[in-house]
Amino acid sequence: MGKDVFIHKTAIIEKDVKIGAGTSVWDNVHIRKNAEIGKNSIIGGKTYIAYDVKIGNLVKINSSAYICAGVTIKDKVMISAGTIFTNDRFPRSVKGPGNKLYTSGPTEETEETLVEEGVTIGAGAVIGCGITLGKYCMIGMGSVVTKNVPPHALVYGVPAVVKGYACYCGQPLKSKNSRCTSCKRKI
Repeated sequence: MGKDVFIHKTAIIEKDVKIGAGTSVWDNVHIRKNAEIGKNSIIGGKTYIAYDVKIGNLVKINSSAYICAGVTIKDKVMISAGTIFTNDRFPRSVKGPGNKLYTSGPTEETEETLVEEGVTIGAGAVIGCGITLGKYCMIGMGSVVTKNVPPHALVYGVPAVVKGYACYCGQPLKSKNSRCTSCKRKI
């Protein structure tokens, strides 16, 4: 554990989890073995972080997020309340003959999802498996993301489609090459 880490007394932190300095882990969070969380991040209450998940620095995860095995989250990402990640295109409780439950841990069928730097994911979004969310893209609340999202794209809907672009500061842009009226940057 890094310096000045706060872990709520109801959080469950399994073995070999790494948590960076200045990070807060709130009530009823469950972090599975070998997960890594960077510096100065916030993990909101009732969030689940699965085996081997990698989370960068300055990441804000609101309450009740489900982050499954196979997900990597880079720096400066915002994940709003109720976001759900997936990692298996053909899930079953039992696979093959017999009556044995299939493992909940990572397998050869676990697909990886990459959340690049600066991404914002709106409340209640569902993120499909095996995709990349490009740098500083923005996912609208309640969206279902089924394919890669380009950098700075603003996507929403079911399924989510590109509806515009977002600046580094989060303001919507008129077009991909327009200058932001708020921070004056161009993407």
